[in-house]
Amino acid sequence: MKSPVHRCRDVEHGRAQGRAGARANCQQAEQRIPISKDVITSSAASAMWFIRDACGIVCALITWLLVLYADFVVLFVMLLPSKNLTYSIVNGTLFNILAFLALASHLRAMCTDPGAVPKGNATKEYIESLQLKPGQVVYKCPKCCSIKPDRAHHCSVCKRCIRKMDHHCPWVNNCVGENNQKYFVLFTMYIALVSLHSLVMVVFHFLYCFEDDWTKLQSATLRSAGNPHQKHHQQVTRECSSFSPPATVILLILLCFEGLLFLIFTSVMFGTQVHSICTDETGIERLKGETGRWGNLPYWEAMQAAFGGPPSLAWCSPFAQLSCKKSLSGHVPVPQGTIIEEDVIEIPLN
Repeated sequence: MKSPVHRCRDVEHGRAQGRAGARANCQQAEQRIPISKDVITSSAASAMWFIRDACGIVCALITWLLVLYADFVVLFVMLLPSKNLTYSIVNGTLFNILAFLALASHLRAMCTDPGAVPKGNATKEYIESLQLKPGQVVYKCPKCCSIKPDRAHHCSVCKRCIRKMDHHCPWVNNCVGENNQKYFVLFTMYIALVSLHSLVMVVFHFLYCFEDDWTKLQSATLRSAGNPHQKHHQQVTRECSSFSPPATVILLILLCFEGLLFLIFTSVMFGTQVHSICTDETGIERLKGETGRWGNLPYWEAMQAAFGGPPSLAWCSPFAQLSCKKSLSGHVPVPQGTIIEEDVIEIPLN
């Protein structure tokens, strides 16, 4: 007997509908209702989620290193050498809080199950356990052999069907889906704020500090050149940086490039994600022209559904709904059995 993997045929969903069209035409249009996500839930809802993808892991590490580099330049190049203690404390505290929230949001977006459908549950035993009504039609993903609920799409990187999948983001090494879209939105928002804050501080540093330091270094160099036999042990006072002016310039230019690049990128992603939430349409649905097939929520209800309740400070917190206790409420045991070959499954089963 063939294994379930060999029974899975890598064909598109549209072709599967075409093969079953002759049998489905005899049914009424309202009877062809795909199974809802409320019936099929993720069996890994309470488990640790991590995608073992080399490209995604490298991109996630680069993200953390870039944030840490920005923190190093802000603290050790601009703030700690500054004589204005209040300026250093206020900006240092604000920058590190935003950077911490950005990294925490990144971690939650990366390690949260985006809404994966249980793999290999397209069995006769499992479908019968759902107690569906005669005339209903359910669809099987030919790639992961799972029953696809409404608005679920298969991700070739995660190798799972993801509910309300917007896209797969290598920077968070995960899909952006129903369960982790909030954390991805917070990640883009906090990275944009960190980038903007660092750019503002760099501008202030150039205006008030760099010109004075560079002039002092040039004067000392000229005095040393005019008296080659005289030893100068007096160091040039650097009031705004503990590094030399050339090194300071290089570090600040790199920070400017990084901040400007990520400010533009994350601002665009933030706006795109908020628009997707308000219109209740994912990126894949727009690309495939699947918009309008389901009843879209009003924008305010969609925002509350994505961020987990009415407006509050919890909307801005990546730690909301974080629990160390394992909950089995979302666990659905999948009955063992033979994978059904058809990609369009009609109820009752033959």
